[in-house]
Amino acid sequence: MNRAESDPTDPILAMQGVGWVLRLAIGKMTVTLIIRQTKDEDGTDRITITQPGFAGIKGTEEKRVIPPVKDEKLWSDHTDHIFGHVKGYSLWRTLEELDDADEDDKYLKEGWIEAPEFLESFVESQDRDWTARQLWGFAMVESGGKSVKKYVRRVVIRKKKGTEVKHSRIVYDYKEKLRD
Repeated sequence: MNRAESDPTDPILAMQGVGWVLRLAIGKMTVTLIIRQTKDEDGTDRITITQPGFAGIKGTEEKRVIPPVKDEKLWSDHTDHIFGHVKGYSLWRTLEELDDADEDDKYLKEGWIEAPEFLESFVESQDRDWTARQLWGFAMVESGGKSVKKYVRRVVIRKKKGTEVKHSRIVYDYKEKLRD
């Protein structure tokens, strides 16, 4: 994660009920994602994102299953020490499917490299008051005076009760495929 090019993560983590001490530790550590994508014989995409631990903080692992049938939502449960118990799904989306009149969709659509599809992830906390919607993909980001390709997550966090919402762009330095 490139903290200098990302929006601050503390406000969204606080809204998700992550405690101050853990937020402080996350803010100091190097956040690295190891991403592996496979495709089943039926066309189902599986993405596993491992985030190794650091300085005594246990790592996490995200598993996303994206069905080959457009708009089919395969809900799955997950529990970890940072976000608690969550339930969510992931879908391939085009930018044209997002509504410019919707504040969240408009934010999610901003700044991408042209691509046929992006990964949309929706997660709802089962024991805290929030939902998270993300669009994942690649964008050109100003870095050191030049435009550089980066892996980006655009995030919308909403309270389930009330109207509080936070938007955040998280930028990762991208390395080309290292191995199969």
